[in-house]
Amino acid sequence: MKTIKGPAVYLAQFMDTKAPFNSLDGLCKWASDLGYKGIQIPTWESALIDLKKAGENKDYCQEIKGKVESYGLVVTELCTHLQGQLVAVHSAYDTMFDNFAPNEVKGNPKARTEWAVEQMKSAARASRHFGLDVHGTFSGSLLWHTAHPWPQRPEGLVEMGFQELAKRWTPILNEFDEQGVDVCYEVHPGEDLHDGVTFERFLEATNNHKRVNLLYDPSHFVLQQLDYISYIDHYHEFIKMFHVKDAEFNPTGKKGSFGGYGDWIDRAGRYRHPGDGQVDFKTIFSKLTEYGCDVWAVLEWECCIKSPDQGAREGAPFIQSHIIEATEKKFDDFAGSEIDEQKLKRILGIN
Repeated sequence: MKTIKGPAVYLAQFMDTKAPFNSLDGLCKWASDLGYKGIQIPTWESALIDLKKAGENKDYCQEIKGKVESYGLVVTELCTHLQGQLVAVHSAYDTMFDNFAPNEVKGNPKARTEWAVEQMKSAARASRHFGLDVHGTFSGSLLWHTAHPWPQRPEGLVEMGFQELAKRWTPILNEFDEQGVDVCYEVHPGEDLHDGVTFERFLEATNNHKRVNLLYDPSHFVLQQLDYISYIDHYHEFIKMFHVKDAEFNPTGKKGSFGGYGDWIDRAGRYRHPGDGQVDFKTIFSKLTEYGCDVWAVLEWECCIKSPDQGAREGAPFIQSHIIEATEKKFDDFAGSEIDEQKLKRILGIN
């Protein structure tokens, strides 16, 4: 067993144009004052990091690392959710996903993909420069528009989709392998990797690439009505990152998992602050500890009701209260552990 590290906080949803949320120094002081021990950095935020430079310059990374540590924090992981998303974008989503791309590649899907791939390779090198061995991202999606099988999917479509996804990711995964860093895909609605089956499809398509791993976030499974507890039983060996985020699913006679195109507040499935939704975090922390998952427990604030200020204040103590200090001693060790063969035979009734 292994004690989960934490609490930490993912900075992505807290970024703002106003202090203290518009600079690394401001966010570090804010997080430290709230009791967090680590920060997870979204690498598309230029106010926090220049990812290209980080991939080229170890001294630059060490400078950032030193700054973070001066506030009593550590960098838990770097993340490239937006860049990973742009590795594979179906044309139906071109216009909307262009919002995540720099101006010079907008309107040019080929250039956008090439930019995203280079960003991912930079992230591999930057992670190593920080001394990190795990990295969080999205897979992107070529098949999501076919998730509901109407119209019927032609034979071979899904297989081709995962082959193409693997083709795009394999050079990236190889770069991460050279740097000794695992790629942890956040299994998420909208991605081709959105549940256990699709993760296995991708793993197979990459020839079981050893750098293919998981970022575990139970909130996304509540929205799918997937058993997020037994998911840990199936995939614990791949779980290298952990987002602490809650969700609830309250279907009615008018709406269910598809949500009726409603805003988050109006959907049957919606994200909530940890402890306010339906996720059983007590069992999750127990399972991850039992299986020895070496992860940071990182707050990801996404709640359609509670403010980010309150969410951040409550997040650190919530996580801390769930962390289990893994025991190194059996509670019945007093019974003795030396082997006495004659005593064992007497207990078993063996002459």
